[in-house]
Amino acid sequence: MIYMKELMKGFPEGFLWGGATAANQIEGAFDEGGKGLSTSDMAAFKDPYATGKVDNFTFNVTSKELKEYLANPEKYKFPKRWGIDFYHRYKEDIALFAEMGFKVFRLSISWARIFPTGLEDEPNEEGLAFYDKVFDELAKYGIEPLVTMSHYEMPITLVQKYNGWQSRELIGLFEKYGRVLLNRYKDKVKYWITFNEMNMSLHSIYTGAGILGDLVENKMQEGYQAVHHQFVASALVVKAAREIAPNVRIGCMINQIESYAKTTKPEDQLQALKANQLNMFYPDVQARGEYPSYMTRFFADNNINIKMDKDDEKILAEGKVDFVSISYYMSHVAEAREDATDVACTFDSAIKNEHLELTEWDWPIDPTGLRISLLKLYDRYQLPLFVAENGLGAKDVLTEDKKIHDLYRIDYIRKHIIAMKEAIKDGVEVMGYTTWGCIDLISCGTSQMSKRYGFIYVDQDDEGNGSLERYRKDSFYWYKEVIASNGENLGE
Repeated sequence: MIYMKELMKGFPEGFLWGGATAANQIEGAFDEGGKGLSTSDMAAFKDPYATGKVDNFTFNVTSKELKEYLANPEKYKFPKRWGIDFYHRYKEDIALFAEMGFKVFRLSISWARIFPTGLEDEPNEEGLAFYDKVFDELAKYGIEPLVTMSHYEMPITLVQKYNGWQSRELIGLFEKYGRVLLNRYKDKVKYWITFNEMNMSLHSIYTGAGILGDLVENKMQEGYQAVHHQFVASALVVKAAREIAPNVRIGCMINQIESYAKTTKPEDQLQALKANQLNMFYPDVQARGEYPSYMTRFFADNNINIKMDKDDEKILAEGKVDFVSISYYMSHVAEAREDATDVACTFDSAIKNEHLELTEWDWPIDPTGLRISLLKLYDRYQLPLFVAENGLGAKDVLTEDKKIHDLYRIDYIRKHIIAMKEAIKDGVEVMGYTTWGCIDLISCGTSQMSKRYGFIYVDQDDEGNGSLERYRKDSFYWYKEVIASNGENLGE
């Protein structure tokens, strides 16, 4: 007899609560431990407030800028080079995570710390040893690491020599890197993600693919070609994981942006469907092991020709992921218009939803969109899901008595946890939830410090000034209760 699944009324036992970071935004020590320069080390700080647009992505770099930055580094500020000094303070920070009760900590490994140029035959032992120490410290508190292999950075040498993922040469170099990580940490890391937010390669080709955009004629063509190379590299690493560490679980990740039709016009409804297809194209390939049929017409309509080697399709079919992870910050609005495809590929859409509040950075706040996303993704793949990023960037104020009263952050995260809980009741299998920037860090796009996400305040400003002292925010104590109650005590 076949029985229906039992209704889940709350978060499952063993749910992985925690927080998320990226090496290039927290570690610092860019020239220590044998590390080479990375693409993130070339993200020069430009005051976003001076432009009148605070969500001003400064991460794109041209070939001219790269030459200038390498020749005259003293003229510019590169905040990701100093981060928040996690490289030296990891014990202190992990102790704070443990105090909150973290079950999991998402971090990334710097490719340039393991292979300084990406071209070496042998890895940098000092870099490997650093992550050994981090994983050992996490294990001391019973915190599982969730490790991203490539989170918006690669050795800058690979940009100079190959223009990043524009070249197939990076497939073998990444597989070598992935195999080193799997062999070294197979007994310390159970959960892996190959690439962070692979769909952002089309939004920022330098950020996601290490490509100097001024050196390519057709960014859409080269962006999707770079994504194909990443697909193959990811599948090869997944296959390697089955061989090297069969007990680990390895997943893919996208920035999930649910698109709503602006009106009930059929044309707007169709555009919303197409926008969502473009967003889910990436896990479609990585979870199903093949290119979806809808991309055939999209490529034809946009004169995109994906060059594949004869074994690529076989590799994709054999390298399917175990779970799908997402970052979720906002939803979009889709409308049938001439630039509809361009709008669908952006991170922060110019079309705003009149029914939603906006953050200080004009990002729509839409907890229901998270529930919708989880339902659609689970219906589509029937694989476990992991909410690997979700959080609110805000300008926090440190009071004279060293307190941070961030009730706005608590409210934001509470609503998204409720939405996630409702999705679980709807039958979605969610593995875990890691809030973005659980400790204040350097912003990805703007390289600001003042755009803060964390439960832990770090005393540092946009110019790199400050004591780097850590202070617990009000949200620190709130999230501690959330974890202790397995999501039941949300302080409402």
